[in-house]
Amino acid sequence: MKVKSSVVWLAASLCGCASAPMPPEGGVTGTFSIVAVDPEAGICGAAVASKYPAVGKVVPYVRAGAGAFCTQHWHNPEWGERALDLLAAGKLSEEVLAELLRDDPRRDKRQLAIIDMKGRAANRNPADADPSGIWWGAASGRFYACQGNTLTGREVIAAMAKAYEEAKGSLADRLIAALVAGDRAGGDHRGRLAAGIRVAKKGVEGVWLALDVDKSDDAVEELMKKYAALEHPAKAAPAKAAGEEK
Repeated sequence: MKVKSSVVWLAASLCGCASAPMPPEGGVTGTFSIVAVDPEAGICGAAVASKYPAVGKVVPYVRAGAGAFCTQHWHNPEWGERALDLLAAGKLSEEVLAELLRDDPRRDKRQLAIIDMKGRAANRNPADADPSGIWWGAASGRFYACQGNTLTGREVIAAMAKAYEEAKGSLADRLIAALVAGDRAGGDHRGRLAAGIRVAKKGVEGVWLALDVDKSDDAVEELMKKYAALEHPAKAAPAKAAGEEK
């Protein structure tokens, strides 16, 4: 099927009928996500959910000392490490997006989010989202940005932002809370197949926390359960019951 569609596109191009670029090789990651940092703790992270399989392995990128980045809709995984390299080199978030998009023929199909370790965030929404997009948009606040496409409506992003701002606990706890809130507000209108979270911490090499649900009928809820059962220092210490020894 991929070969046939490619041949049709090539024929249209040769006759001057094609005006749009070909979709990315891996397909379109219609999704919703959040990037965030805790500047004082030196922690950054990202969480994502989608109908796209194994979405946690192609959308979110994090690096201690640099920040977090998500590439979605017509995603480009090759930009993940490049974006973090640019942040690490001292580029502002807006400068990184400008550099990535400057010569990109698919720029109007991209949805991007980026945040540095100081909490300076930037979003790029697609100007030419696919018809299946229905609703896309973004919101940012204190040390976070959330964004999505192919959503059931604006309430998804609003719920994510509210949950992140009001949730207690660690950065990872708050990322999970935001993802669950977005999913329960409607999420991706096509379904709930995959979800993932990535967290990096100053002084820890590579990704500190990586947790995925690659294929499920209810991926975000399953991710939440896996996270709840997980023993990991990225989680906040459980609150002690009244009268319990300190």
